[in-house]
Amino acid sequence: MELYLDTANLEEIREIAGWGVLSGVTTNPTLVAKEFAARGERLTEEGLAAHLRAICEAAGGPVSAEVTALEAEAMVAEGRRLAALHPQIVVKLPTTEEGLKACRRLSTEGVRVNMTLIFSANQALLAARAGASYVSPFLGRVDDISWDGGQLLREIVEMVQVQDLPVRVIAASIRHPRHVTEAALLGADIATMPHAVFKQLLKHPLTDLGLKRFMEDWEKVKP
Repeated sequence: MELYLDTANLEEIREIAGWGVLSGVTTNPTLVAKEFAARGERLTEEGLAAHLRAICEAAGGPVSAEVTALEAEAMVAEGRRLAALHPQIVVKLPTTEEGLKACRRLSTEGVRVNMTLIFSANQALLAARAGASYVSPFLGRVDDISWDGGQLLREIVEMVQVQDLPVRVIAASIRHPRHVTEAALLGADIATMPHAVFKQLLKHPLTDLGLKRFMEDWEKVKP
């Protein structure tokens, strides 16, 4: 399972890329708006384009950039502009009627599409049939309504395998390290997560304690 960061922050991307384990990045309008607000910059089309290119260079892999249009024609136009920014850009579309229409048109043109906001196996099936390269079920948000995000992911992964659908499954809305383990065990192709969760994957108190003891013992006998 590949590991992606769900962020628009360049420092976070560069840090995790430096570990040698990062395969890609996902963004969305909320993350982009948050990043520009934190920097005190007004969001412009030119600024967004430059920022997405910088993310691609830092990530070294696919970068999902989401459209903000709601109608298919406008989604296609915006998707074309995003895809033209960098070869690593994957156009992210909402799983709606208009999103499916746009997905079919863009995928026919050779643009990779990530269909997002998926909350059912049937939505994932529709997205795959529309030509999506990726489908993104949201585990955490499903858990939030007292259903089972893991069950949703299990159904989608099994469906993709049984039907031999040419689509990759991204476990999204990851809230904690257990979600990452669950996604890997259930056969997700990718898990995308916030920087804080990525950092938590590495931490364990016994690792810290063991290293501390090793160093203390070494200090007693080192030349």
